[in-house]
Amino acid sequence: MSIASKAAGVEFRNVSRRYGSTAAVDDVSFSIEAGTLVTLLGPSGCGKTTTLRMIAGLEMASGGTILIGGKDVTRLPATDRNVTMVFQSYALFPHMSVADNVAYGLVVSGVRKRDAAARAAEGLELVGLGGYGQRLPSELSGGQQQRVAVARALVLEPEVLLFDEPLSNLDAKLRRKMRDDIRELQQKLGLTSVYVTHDQEEALAVSDRIIVMNKSVIAQTGTPDELYRRPNSRFVADFIGGANLIDGELVARGGGTATVALGRLTLSVPDPGLPAGGILLAVRPNAIRLRPAGADGGINGGGDGSGDGIPVTVRKATYLGSHMEYGLTSEFGDLFVVDPNVANPVPAGATALATFTGDGIAAVAR
Repeated sequence: MSIASKAAGVEFRNVSRRYGSTAAVDDVSFSIEAGTLVTLLGPSGCGKTTTLRMIAGLEMASGGTILIGGKDVTRLPATDRNVTMVFQSYALFPHMSVADNVAYGLVVSGVRKRDAAARAAEGLELVGLGGYGQRLPSELSGGQQQRVAVARALVLEPEVLLFDEPLSNLDAKLRRKMRDDIRELQQKLGLTSVYVTHDQEEALAVSDRIIVMNKSVIAQTGTPDELYRRPNSRFVADFIGGANLIDGELVARGGGTATVALGRLTLSVPDPGLPAGGILLAVRPNAIRLRPAGADGGINGGGDGSGDGIPVTVRKATYLGSHMEYGLTSEFGDLFVVDPNVANPVPAGATALATFTGDGIAAVAR
C-alpha cells in the first residue's frame, strides 16, 4: 500500500466573494498546474485566505467559476471535493493518539480501521514520525504536531493540498526547517499544493509560482525570480523582499533595457514597458554597496550603467554576522542597505559613497 498523488489543476475564472457590499475577493482569475506549489501571498485582509477557503469549499463564491481537475466545483460543498487543508492551529484531537489523529479522516469516510491504521503509519513515516504513533499530541513539539497535521492530510490522497499559514506558530529556525520539508515532500509526491502566507521569504523559498494579492485582487503572478527581479508595481516591489523606492526619469528604451536618470547618475535597467518620463526605481537593499567617501575603486558608469555613486551619511550600522545592515541618508531620501562586506564596515555617523550594482534594480510606475 502506498500514498498516491491524485494531483489536479485548479482554475479560477472571474471569481468573487462578497459580504454584502464588501468584496473580499473581486473578479479573480488564475490557473494552477497539477503537481505544482503555488503561494497566495499578501498583507492581512487582501483576500488570500478567502481564496484558499473557496478552493476548499469552506466559502462559496458569489460569482465566477472554480474548477478542480477540469470539473466545475463552484457549488459543491467541502465534503464533495477531494481537497484537504493543513491549518495554522494544527487542529489535532488532544485525547487521541498521533496514529488515531492521522487515521481519523479515513475512518469517518468508511475505510476499515485496519487499513486506516496502515495508511496512518505510512503517512507518519513520510513526514519523519515513524514510531510516534502512540504518543499524544501534547507529547510532541510544535514542529512535530505540524507534521502530524500534514500526515493526516496526505493519507486522504487529495487532489489538492491546502496550507493555511502552516508555519506561523513556529519559531524562525523551525519555520525554515519545516518549509524545506514541506517543499521536499510536495515535490517527492507530485502534489498540487496551494499555500497561504504573508511571509515573503517563506513564499520565495517554497513556491513554483506566487500569486500576489492586494485589496481583493491579484497584483501580479509569476515565479519567485520574476516577482523579485521584475515587479510590475510599487506595491509588489515593496512587498516582495522590500525595496528602496527612488524617483527617477526614464529617458530612453531599446534592446530590452531602459536608461534611467537618477540625479546626475545614469542607470540601465530591464525595460519596464513604460513611456518616457517620471518613474520609480525599485532598488533592492542588496543592490547598493558602500565605500568610504574618497576611496578609490568601486563601480564605474558606462558598461553596466551604474554611475559613480551618490554621497550618503550612515545613520545606522548593524552587524548581523553574515552581513551588515545600514540605514542611510541621501539626496534621494532614506535608504536601507544589506551589504555582505562585514570585514570593513562603515561606522554610523560616517560619510560614504553608495554605488548601485547592475542587478536588483527595476523601474515601476509612480
